[in-house]
Amino acid sequence: MANQHIVYRGHNEWAVRREKASRDTIVVDNQQEAFDIARDIAENQGGEVFIHGRDGKIRERNTYKDDPYPPKG
Repeated sequence: MANQHIVYRGHNEWAVRREKASRDTIVVDNQQEAFDIARDIAENQGGEVFIHGRDGKIRERNTYKDDPYPPKG
């Protein structure tokens, strides 16, 4: 599984970066576009999408494909 992080790069640019990667996968002009790209990657490869706010803190996370901890019931 390849977790994807959406991070703010300044000047209204948002990046999608695979966890532990040394470079951004892509840099785009808005957070929604970055989320759409990260979600597509996570749906294809499995993993989670971590959405960071402008302050760098994780504010949301979503799991795609096989969730290792699905809710019961």
